[in-house]
Amino acid sequence: MIEAVGLTKRYGDKTAVYNLSFQVRPGSVTGFLGPNGSGKSTTMRMILGLDNPTSGQVTIGGYPYRRLPNAPRQVGALLDAKAVHGGRHARNHLLSLAQLSGIPARRVDEVLGVVGLQDVARRRSKGFSLGMGQRLGIAAALLGDPQVLLFDEPVNGLDPEGILWVRNLMKSLAAEGRTVFVSSHLMSEMALTADHLIVIGRGQLLADMSIRDFISANSADFARVRTPETDPQQREKLTAALTEAGGHVLPELDGALRVTGLPLPRISDLAHSSDVRLWELSPHQASLEEAYMRMTQGAVDYRSTIDEKAGLQQPLPPGVQPPMPVPGQGQPGWYAPPSPQQGGQPFAMPQGQPLPQGQAAAGPYGAPYGAPAAPAAQAPGGPNPYAQPAASGPGPARPGARGSRGPCGLGRAPQRPLRPPRSRAPHPHSPSRPPPRPPPLPT
Repeated sequence: MIEAVGLTKRYGDKTAVYNLSFQVRPGSVTGFLGPNGSGKSTTMRMILGLDNPTSGQVTIGGYPYRRLPNAPRQVGALLDAKAVHGGRHARNHLLSLAQLSGIPARRVDEVLGVVGLQDVARRRSKGFSLGMGQRLGIAAALLGDPQVLLFDEPVNGLDPEGILWVRNLMKSLAAEGRTVFVSSHLMSEMALTADHLIVIGRGQLLADMSIRDFISANSADFARVRTPETDPQQREKLTAALTEAGGHVLPELDGALRVTGLPLPRISDLAHSSDVRLWELSPHQASLEEAYMRMTQGAVDYRSTIDEKAGLQQPLPPGVQPPMPVPGQGQPGWYAPPSPQQGGQPFAMPQGQPLPQGQAAAGPYGAPYGAPAAPAAQAPGGPNPYAQPAASGPGPARPGARGSRGPCGLGRAPQRPLRPPRSRAPHPHSPSRPPPRPPPLPT
């Protein structure tokens, strides 16, 4: 059993964990939930003796981790699957861990078969995928056949088959009477794996209860009601009748109604008395994700700024469809110029800046509006499809001259003529040139 009493950890002025107390009992899978930066990883590191608590204590079986005799045989942990020497084979990595803890070598082959890596045991771990690395980390945690297991995001990078395997593995380990402590951000998977939940936020304990009690305490059951979509008046009539009867009605994005505060028979009677046809009337229970979001909504330190912008990423009212994109026109949120109005120029000259006499307004590429394009020189392979129209004027445009503009409307830098490559004489002792022959000796 893992027991934390008044656990507190501070890093300078920052408090990562404050007065945290909980118990992780054997025989069940205990989920460890919390937003990013809430102190989950810090708590697990203190359990394993990697960080010293500022105050309080945490014990495993009544002893701190550092005082456990042969700790790898009693506690197995997966905190970072990448903490592996990339040049070692998977089997050699586990074999080195086994030799340090006095574990027989046959156990290495056993755990490789448990995690499904027996066919790649001779491959170097640096070539493993993320999912294969997770399996290798789980094998290292199971190496000593411990009674206490800690896993931090064990299903990260696994495919659906691997996620199902981890779920069954956690349940089978707990059924054997072991203590299993799992941290994860996948609410759907945690709802299928864990029996008990410990939720923290900003380093403090928010909940310590079973999943069933957690969902019931942080959500309310509701009824889903749907009327014919072709007749919105019936939906409005039913909404008014349900609200008048004391129910709370919330429209959903697909046109259905979420009703709370009224039982299903009462909703059916109100629809019948209002002469409203129902296409759906079903009870629903909130998921673990909805209950978790409601519990931790005030304990999130990192929140997107998009949530605070009106009209962005917000659900549309029922029955309202988003505007269809028009080909060739910039949509809201794109960095595209507005389409020109009929009879106007796409790039208008700013007001209050008269042009010199005899000079026309320049377009986006430096050419006056309405100026005919000069014929481009024909290349041997045909006309250049990327050629820009040449500007017409009294004389040829000089590179870098005043008034010359580039494709972005900025003045071009003066162009210097290209110098011919300077020929250098080869080194006297260059390999490409044989060394000179010595003069003949005098006779």
